[in-house]
Amino acid sequence: MNSALTENQRLLALREQHVPRGIATAHPIVAARAQGAELWDVDNKRYLDFVGGIGVLNVGHNHPAVVEAVRSQVGKVSHVSFQVAAYETYIDVAARLNVLVGGDEHYKSVLFTSGAEAVENAIKIARGYTQRPAVISFRGGFHGRTLLGVTLTGMSQPYKQNFGPFPAEIYHASYPNAYRGISSDDALAQLHELFASDVAPDRVAAILIEPVQGDGGFLAAPVEFLQALRALCTQHGIVLIADEIQAGFGRTGKMFGFQHAGIQPDLVTVAKSLAGGMPLSGVVGRAEIMDAPTPGGLGGTYGGNAVACAAALAVLDLFEHEDLLAQGEQRAVQLREGLLGLQKRYPRIGDVRGLGFMLAIEMVKDDAGHSADADLAQRVIDQARQAGLLVIKCGLYRNVVRFLAPLVTSAEQVAEALQMLDKALAKAGA
Repeated sequence: MNSALTENQRLLALREQHVPRGIATAHPIVAARAQGAELWDVDNKRYLDFVGGIGVLNVGHNHPAVVEAVRSQVGKVSHVSFQVAAYETYIDVAARLNVLVGGDEHYKSVLFTSGAEAVENAIKIARGYTQRPAVISFRGGFHGRTLLGVTLTGMSQPYKQNFGPFPAEIYHASYPNAYRGISSDDALAQLHELFASDVAPDRVAAILIEPVQGDGGFLAAPVEFLQALRALCTQHGIVLIADEIQAGFGRTGKMFGFQHAGIQPDLVTVAKSLAGGMPLSGVVGRAEIMDAPTPGGLGGTYGGNAVACAAALAVLDLFEHEDLLAQGEQRAVQLREGLLGLQKRYPRIGDVRGLGFMLAIEMVKDDAGHSADADLAQRVIDQARQAGLLVIKCGLYRNVVRFLAPLVTSAEQVAEALQMLDKALAKAGA
């Protein structure tokens, strides 16, 4: 091996040799350590991490409370499988999620490992309860990389590729997008047209929606749209599933994105920031729906792992005792104001949007239609990394730069990130 190579270059060469190209890595760096909102690579370069494990680290990297919870649990029970013997951390996480999502209503929770698992099991539960086959999701939505997950996902590339044939009875409707001229009324009209042309509502088991689309471009569903969906599902006996995997646990300024609309979903999928970096997901829902599958119909060897559950309890304690929602909202106001200021100076920022600390900028071409400019977005991301800021892209056309900084990010760090982004936009030609 060439001794002139940096440690990043050496390890990335090994990555290319040993890891398939199908798993993309957004930045050509290798992480060595991280704390809070900061990350250092193996060459000891420091970055502000505004990706947060793709929305996983709302409490920040290596929060001491999470680290201690993990250490303590490993010394007791690291794995037994809930399908073999129950353990207290699983039951405690379920109980707390039930109250957070259901309030005074009777909700139940089942735990898994990944977001895709949660989504797939939510579909199983809804089908088992309704005895109906069809599911409606939305264009631009992202629901995982398993075969059913990519079928539910409303983007063709890079997720679907040549992986078909795909599961049947999955339909896609339009998601509101004010910047692109799709109103709530437009989206509802298309949904009714879908009922008339493709699948009758009495054949639909579930409607699956992200209250704020994550990979689809940080589009927030308008309040009136979510309320109309709730009413429509109630009218037709359809299970309303809120996918809160990216928007949940304080990212939008409330514990869950659906709470902005004052609605109550029947099922909610959770993952990402639930366990502060440990792999844990779940489906939380109305007890009568959750109990539809008979014993043995739900599960997974690692689902609700004891160590991950201990981490989740620490995360939930932090939200309860350290006022993380208020901290996140303060930083959200600061970041939004900074992004709007940059938009005034850089005309290729077509839109600044999001909810709470879940914010993004859409990069567009200098034409009448404000066409998506994925190349410009990538240049901004690359230049930001050079300046010391890690961000990633999203959107149907991959032209949106998203910001997922931990809620514990300081005001000084947000200000520094905005300065870095300013330099990146200038160098990228925005």
